[in-house]
Amino acid sequence: MFEGRAEEALTLYCETVPQSRVIDVTRYGAGEDGPEGTVKLARALIGGTEVMVFNSPVHHAFTFTPSVSFFVDCSSEEELERIVEVLAKDGAFLMPTGNYGFSRRFAWLNDRFGVSWQINLP
Repeated sequence: MFEGRAEEALTLYCETVPQSRVIDVTRYGAGEDGPEGTVKLARALIGGTEVMVFNSPVHHAFTFTPSVSFFVDCSSEEELERIVEVLAKDGAFLMPTGNYGFSRRFAWLNDRFGVSWQINLP
């Protein structure tokens, strides 16, 4: 659940993560709670996994948590570095890119929206 930034997040994810695309979008209409024309609800494939994204017009006392992460296996070190660079911009690392013994390269981070990502090179 995003608070006004769902479309921005979906665009970033679909441009950055392979096997990602928006499936469908429902937008707020005139007289509804959210700003007219903004994303209300969307379904998307992110790294091949279908997710639903909601744009709440109401501020909540909670946000995303790293207890749930997108886990992306990359096909090359270049792909991993590109994805990590884009997602880390204005975000924060939980585990910076490195070899942690369970994979050749791995990074765990929260992006600028607070969504958690584990990016892996098996």
